[in-house]
Order: sequence, then C-alpha cells, then structure tokens
Amino acid sequence: MIEEILSLVREHEEWRGKKCLNLIPSENVMSPAVRGLLSSELGHRYTARNRFYMGTKFIDDVEQYGEKIAKEVFRAETADLRPLSGHIADLVFLASFAKPNDAVMCVSPEDGGYPGIWENGLPKFLGLKTVSFPFSKHDMNIRVEEAKDAIRRIKPKIVVFGASLITFPHPVKELAEVARENGVCVGFDGSHVMGLIAGGYFQDPLREGVSALFGSTHKTLFGPQGGIILADKEYGEIMKAKIYPSFVDNAHWNRIAALTLALVEMRKFGKVYAEQVIRNAKTLAGALYDYGFPVTCQHLGFTQSHQVLLDYGGYKQGRVIAEKLQRANIIADCGVRIGTCEVTRRGMKEREMLKIAELIKRTVFDGEKPENVKKDVARLCVSFQKVEYCFEK
Repeated sequence: MIEEILSLVREHEEWRGKKCLNLIPSENVMSPAVRGLLSSELGHRYTARNRFYMGTKFIDDVEQYGEKIAKEVFRAETADLRPLSGHIADLVFLASFAKPNDAVMCVSPEDGGYPGIWENGLPKFLGLKTVSFPFSKHDMNIRVEEAKDAIRRIKPKIVVFGASLITFPHPVKELAEVARENGVCVGFDGSHVMGLIAGGYFQDPLREGVSALFGSTHKTLFGPQGGIILADKEYGEIMKAKIYPSFVDNAHWNRIAALTLALVEMRKFGKVYAEQVIRNAKTLAGALYDYGFPVTCQHLGFTQSHQVLLDYGGYKQGRVIAEKLQRANIIADCGVRIGTCEVTRRGMKEREMLKIAELIKRTVFDGEKPENVKKDVARLCVSFQKVEYCFEK
C-alpha cells in the first residue's frame, strides 16, 4: 500500500513535471525553496491571535512578515494570507459586505465569469441575488456604458470585477466611481491575474477604485495553492476581524510561510516575469491564429494577460481538443484556455512559444500520431526543468 501511493506520486511527477507542456492558466510551478517550506515543521502547528497556543513566536513572526511583504508588493493598506483558497477569499468578501436578498453584479459564467460567485455558488449559500455585467464576447470585456446604466438602475450591493476567462483589463476605473456614487461596494477577484498585478502589469485595481482585491495565490502568482486578501484600511479591517473564527481556523502556516517567500520572489522578479508572461501569450496567440486556430480578439491584439482563448463554441468540442492535446502530452483545459504562466516560469520565451504553436498544430490540425509529437514535447521540456524568476537555493 505504501509503495503504491509513493509510486503513483513518482509517476505523476515524472510525467506531468518532466514530460508535459502545462498550458493550464490556473496552474503554475513553485520554486524549490517555496516548495520546501510546504513540508516544513510549521505544517504540524497551530497558532491563534488570542494567544491560546504556546510556542508560536516564530510562526507569528512569519505571518506578520508575510502581511508586510504582501502590502508592499500590492501597495495595499491591509493584507491577509489566511484564506485557504481564492474561493474562501471570495466568501469572506461577499459575506462581510452583503446581506440576504442583496444583489451581486459580476461576470456570468456564460461570459467567462467564475461559477463560484454566480447563482449556484456562494450567492446561493448566502442568499444573495446575482446580476450579470453587460458583456461583449466579441471584445471579451464588460460593456462600459451599459454597465453604468445597470449599476444605476439595479443598485447592487456589491460589484465584483475579474473572471476565469480574462484576457483584457476590466474597466474598473470607468465603473468604480459610478458604483460608489450608488453606494456599491467594489471588489476585484484577481485569482488569475494576481501575479501580473503584483508585477506591475495588466491593471492596478486598488488604484483604480476597488476597495478589495482578493483571490488565488497559485496561478500567475507563483505561490502555493491558497488565497489572499488585499484591501484599503476600512474594508480590510472589517474582513480581518471576521476571518477567524467564521471562515478559517487553522490557516496552514506552512502554506503561509511558502506564500511569504513567493511574495518576496515576486517583489524581486515580478516585473520581468509578468512582462514575459504577457509577451509569451501574445506571441503564442499570434502564431496559433496564423495557423488557423479560432483565437479570440484578433482585432484587439488577442490578449493582454497570460491567457489565449480558443473559441470552439463550448466545452463539448473543447473537450475533444483538450483530450487530443493530452495524448501528445500537451495539457490544456476543456475551455481551451491556453496559459503561459508556467512555461514562462520554466524559462521559455517567444522562440519556444512558436515551437509550442507548431506542436499544437501538428496535434490538432495535421493529425500527426500523438506518440511522434510527444517525443518532441519531451525534448522541449527537458531543456526547461529549472524554475526561473526565483532565488537560487
């Protein structure tokens, strides 16, 4: 039994870690040092802000240092690293500022929004109503003037920018003022673009008018899986006071230590990393488009994020494409969102994006045998096993 478990993990690491091109935009790879902290002694321990547990001096110092670094990286007045996931960070925000029967306006899943904050997700649990932003699939973005009218007419309690399919900055600056004039609390779920925001690219929600930025820590932000909340002082202190014991008890301080080190890496290397992520996405998108793939938003330059969207009309056909790619060790999701965050962290640049586009074409269009493409995928991957944009261990 023990050997079977260890063998499964080894096989996974050998395959996914060394022989596959990982193009899933919601995943990334940690540096060896960050990964090592996940198995540290902190993983056995508790701490609590009421000092119920003894022996927590160093754990508490790590958490305080992590919050300090997070505030520096995101230029936020408050930070909290305790949410166990981006979903829990969403829950903290919604539950802190909305009451049953209040309305939440966000991007609907039909337009690429996150299902967790739509009608069958957290709002259903919290008794909230959901209203979708007016949205243009042609431009993959919120329709500004229609959204202004909707905010004034509906007066939702909360608006949440951000989405699962996000290729362009959302019009926060254009809409936040209208929202505030109508008493609306404004948040941004930056799960997918947190690392681009930290690196100074994509957009800067906290300067553009949101009260809170929250989300995952393991997509473009290359930390361990978990969540984070950044906010102004007024809204941040309200959420910090509610997190324990309502939403998180044991915050997994080994994860917080790992996230803290990842934030230090982001402070040092984030600008050049984020710039390369976006350059890679643009290069890959252009090459795929030239091969005849249905890349969205050619008229806008395809993308300004880590995502390249291929429009196959839904998950059914998307699954066909994703399964075909998987047989060649090219890993994507069934939405056929192609992400460049992990391959960038492994050191790939524009030249490799052209190669990846060719491998995808050979698999999807040319009908080449997957085992032949798989060999070339492995040859490409073997040259990019070292994690970049981090401190040497």
